[in-house]
Amino acid sequence: MARINPMDLIKSMSKKLCMHSNVYFRSNPLTGTTYSGKICNPSDKQDSDAQTKAKNRFIKVTAAVRLILQDPEQKKKLDAEFKAQSKIGSLFGYAMHKLNGNYDDNGDKIGG
Repeated sequence: MARINPMDLIKSMSKKLCMHSNVYFRSNPLTGTTYSGKICNPSDKQDSDAQTKAKNRFIKVTAAVRLILQDPEQKKKLDAEFKAQSKIGSLFGYAMHKLNGNYDDNGDKIGG
């Protein structure tokens, strides 16, 4: 991705400008850096079985993380663990890291 010096209008922008655009923007709130990127040659191939399994697993883990972060008690406990470490930069990322090992390759929760 290319580094840009954004005008004030797009400093907090992320994703696409419109649905027809293939240029994406992403702002990092921690560093204040904004990146842009363009999808030049998107794949038109069918997803492989491994890619489909990985996508389904990711969908299930992110849904579980969102549920955990909506519960005030669990979020408070997770936030304390997150602040005690310095490897992962966001609470959501930390929760993803913790929960990722609880799901098998098909996206099913291990142990029920």
